[in-house]
Amino acid sequence: MRFSVACLSACLAPAAALGIFSDVIANEDLKIPGQSPLELCDSEHADDIISIERVDLAPNPPAAGQELLIKARGTVKETIEEGAYVLLEVKYGLIRLLRTTADLCEQISNVDLKCPIEAGAMEITKTVDLPKEIPPVCDPLALRSEGCVLTHHQGKYTVQADVYTADDKHITCLTATVIFNMGGNGFFSNEL
Repeated sequence: MRFSVACLSACLAPAAALGIFSDVIANEDLKIPGQSPLELCDSEHADDIISIERVDLAPNPPAAGQELLIKARGTVKETIEEGAYVLLEVKYGLIRLLRTTADLCEQISNVDLKCPIEAGAMEITKTVDLPKEIPPVCDPLALRSEGCVLTHHQGKYTVQADVYTADDKHITCLTATVIFNMGGNGFFSNEL
């Protein structure tokens, strides 16, 4: 499960830094239990090396300049060694904005973990400091009461982290699809 927090952090940190957690579009069959926008990717997961039981974020959605508490629980079915990697992709609608490969073991060092990741049940709690520069996020249920107005300055983003061992065995695949309000003084304050 240490691995899944690293993978989760790899998926959440860029998304949270971009402020793309305003409105989650969930597929209930693939939704990971808990308070987060995370889902399993639309593929077979019976042979995945990790099984994620629950992921909670506090606050959910993440807020600019605040700490983000990530709690995750699950099971690692076999030891994950050096050489494991993450294929990270960020899309705006159908347009791919980012596709990169990262060394999993290097990435998990950012969340105070290291390889090898031993098999067994795991429960992880990690706090991440989010930058103040995250664009404002509108809660669709509270738009009128908070004075937030959704405009054409919004878009649908999909963040996906597909993870493999050094010998290309599938570990897991996590995704989050969200609506990002690009208005305000944030990084994406202009139309794309």
